[in-house]
Amino acid sequence: MTTSSSQSEAPQQYAAPFLTSVMQIEPQWIDYNGHLNMAYYNVLFDRGIDQMWLELGIGPEYMKERNGSTFTAECHVRYLREVHLGDPVQVSVFLVAADDKRIHTFEELRHATEGWLSATSENMTLHVDMRARKTAPFPPDIAARIRAVVQAHSAVPQPDGIGRRVAMPVK
Repeated sequence: MTTSSSQSEAPQQYAAPFLTSVMQIEPQWIDYNGHLNMAYYNVLFDRGIDQMWLELGIGPEYMKERNGSTFTAECHVRYLREVHLGDPVQVSVFLVAADDKRIHTFEELRHATEGWLSATSENMTLHVDMRARKTAPFPPDIAARIRAVVQAHSAVPQPDGIGRRVAMPVK
C-alpha cells in the first residue's frame, strides 16, 4: 500500500485512468483450476481503489481524523481472461461520475507487462459519516478533488463495459 498523501494536496494523478502500483498474485489466491480465484479479483480491485482513495484524501487517515469513510453499495465484476501465479497485474481506475454522496468507478485489471485485460469491476461507492453510520455529503475540499478527477477522466473515451448488466445474450 502507498503512503497517505497530505489532505491539503491535490491528487497527484488527474490523467485518466488512475494507475495503481504493479501487484503480484499471491500463491494462496490460486484455486484448484490453476488460476486466480474469483474472490481475489475483488481484493486486487479493492487494493487499487485504496490507492486512488489515498490520492483523493479519503483513506485511513481521513477516517481517523474526519470520521468519514466509503462503503461499496454495488459491484459488477466481469472475468475476461485468466490470471495465473506469477502474472504481474495493475489496476486502472476511472472516476465515471460523482454527486455529493456517491462515486461511480470503473476499474480494469490488466497484465502489467503484456497489457491484456483480465477483468473489470464497476462500483457505486457511498460516503459515510462514521459517527452516525449513515451516508453523508463529502466535505467541500474532498468533493472539489473528486469533481476535478471526474472532469479529467471524462475527457477520455469511456472503457468498454461501463453500464453493462447481467443478462442472457440476445440471439
